[in-house]
Amino acid sequence: MLITRASEYAILSLIVLSKTDVPVDSDTLSRKLSISKSFLAKILQALAKNGILKSFKGVNGGFTLALSPKEISMLKVITSVEGKAPAVFECAPSAKDCPSDRAQICSIWPFLNKLQGKIDLFLAQLTLADILED
Repeated sequence: MLITRASEYAILSLIVLSKTDVPVDSDTLSRKLSISKSFLAKILQALAKNGILKSFKGVNGGFTLALSPKEISMLKVITSVEGKAPAVFECAPSAKDCPSDRAQICSIWPFLNKLQGKIDLFLAQLTLADILED
């Protein structure tokens, strides 16, 4: 679940929006990125709801970044769009939350949990500014 199409489209939209100071409407973005307008609209609304984008109504309406690229972490983007934190594995974040109640005998859970923690930290530290530099 780490990077779905929704997360990918969110990041691509943020890259486009980072290159302008004027609002860009969802129709223009969907054409530019070749993304379904209705799907992209949901993504943009989620980003606006979570304070990553600003939304403007009217003839010259659209979306702009609400934060500087250095303040937009990929963890926040993915969590905003997906509605939950990204998970690399279908494994509970703690042994007590294991749906099969087998965490105490699972020999791989500690490794997966540690790996997930490292991925979360990486995504929290990776910003839109870092992506724009590449």
